[in-house]
Amino acid sequence: MSADEDAELHPTHPAIGAAAAVAEDHGTAQGIPGNPQGRATRPAPGGKVLSVRDLRISFSQEGRIIPAVKGVSFDIGQGETVALVGESGSGKSVTALSTVQLLGGAAMVEGSVSYEGREMVGASDRTLREIRGNDISFIFQEPMTSLNPLHTLEKQLSESIALHQGLTGDKARARIIELLTRVGIRDPETRLADYPHQLSGGQRQRVMIAMALANGPHLLIADEPTTALDVTIQAQILDLLAELKQQERLSMLFISHDLGIVRRIADRVCVMKDGEIVEQGPVEAIFANPRHAYTRKLLAAEPTGAADPIPAGAKTLVRTQDLKVWFPIQRGLLRKTVGHVKAVNGATLSVRAGETLGIVGESGSGKTTLALAIMRLIDSDGPIIFMGQDIAGWGAKQLRRLRRDMQIVFQDPFGSLSPRMTVEQIIAEGLGVHGIDKDQDRRQLVAEIMAEVGLRPETMHRYPHEFSGGQRQRIAIARAMILRPKVVVLDEPTSALDMTVQVQIVDLLRGLQQKYGLAFLFISHDLRVVRAMSHQIMVMRAGEVIEQGTAAEVFDTPRTDYTKTLLKAAFPDRA
Repeated sequence: MSADEDAELHPTHPAIGAAAAVAEDHGTAQGIPGNPQGRATRPAPGGKVLSVRDLRISFSQEGRIIPAVKGVSFDIGQGETVALVGESGSGKSVTALSTVQLLGGAAMVEGSVSYEGREMVGASDRTLREIRGNDISFIFQEPMTSLNPLHTLEKQLSESIALHQGLTGDKARARIIELLTRVGIRDPETRLADYPHQLSGGQRQRVMIAMALANGPHLLIADEPTTALDVTIQAQILDLLAELKQQERLSMLFISHDLGIVRRIADRVCVMKDGEIVEQGPVEAIFANPRHAYTRKLLAAEPTGAADPIPAGAKTLVRTQDLKVWFPIQRGLLRKTVGHVKAVNGATLSVRAGETLGIVGESGSGKTTLALAIMRLIDSDGPIIFMGQDIAGWGAKQLRRLRRDMQIVFQDPFGSLSPRMTVEQIIAEGLGVHGIDKDQDRRQLVAEIMAEVGLRPETMHRYPHEFSGGQRQRIAIARAMILRPKVVVLDEPTSALDMTVQVQIVDLLRGLQQKYGLAFLFISHDLRVVRAMSHQIMVMRAGEVIEQGTAAEVFDTPRTDYTKTLLKAAFPDRA
């Protein structure tokens, strides 16, 4: 059974999805500085902050008992960072949430979780309330799901400060400004009235860290805190966490599937598989001499190699010349245009059959906007030549004929797949729209494309939530590929996936490209994947194309300082 298949048997429990909200209610936000009155002092250096012994966690699902964690044991010392690594479904997050019993009533927990000598398993609600948010704080993977979209930053930070420290009014505001300054939010006074959607991904994660530090915790639990961030922002967040850990004498439980990040931040590593710790030890020892086969598999799970050669005489499928996407800035009662946001400001590109153009840059650089403009999903200025025809001025009726030739695969397959449709309905939807299946059996076409992307056709009656992340991405690829397109936009298709699954998806995409001569526009912040997939690279910053060339040219001899910064963040060992 593959890791992807096994993950079907361990779906994320609903209580886990609500954990962020529960934690916030109890003040999932602790900070600087201080030891509020009545708090236990930090243990002496070298003492144990957290001790987990024979932890077993199961969930009841449709009359079955599903084991999620099976006899896990580990310790976290004062000032130590311990990393839990493993694929999705291995039990990492469930183990972390059990530290303060945030698993919900359906969870069955056995064993011992001792925080500074106080037993958490079976602890009273009062004890848990005292520790949650005060002594143990969480930073979650996606701050947009943890921050309330209806409340300003000031309101969300002040709730925890008022609850745990009794500060209100000007004192609370001063503390909030101090926290935001501490985590690197510029001009925090001007951001207090902002809502989460007005911040970038990196800024939202910094706000989450400020909340987690607001009451001076002893133990910080970071659950995939950098997964969805650009490489430069990832580096900044990791540096910030390391700095705060040093200055605040924090202990940390760091959860990640990215071993490169773990190597950079952790002191010790626990490798989890199927709910068990199969290997643990100092980070240097684990990376230098892994004993377990699964650990060796994880360490080897990195996209390697280069894109396959482009066929001789390959035709250009799509090209642009000085493409612009400007959004008007309107002010006043009459909504007068006073300026423009230059989301894309003069992009020229050309992609041939069988070729991949990798588009890289930080969030907000214009990568996705450029791709949407090429697909004519948003308005733009400048010619867009698709298969020899300028489609820039085409209307919806004309474009409808081309849609089957231009497909897109999104970053989050769970968000882009309808939860109310079966896999068969999702994959076959385009066939009906474009009238392709009139003379063929629809189910047979779906079965063929599912097999081609590595899915079992007999599972087509299931719904998206019954599949793992990697399988859902294969479903999204099958939905695009069943139409036999010429050009496919891949918008961060691997960023939310485990490293082992990333390798599988990269190999799948390479195979499909070689078989069908596909042109890919590959958008990603993961430069390791981009290097393995791309023939050409385009580097974007603030809407501008600042560097362009072959993959070898850009990776080996970057010309601009910005490109060098991106590469340094992605490959910290690079000379």
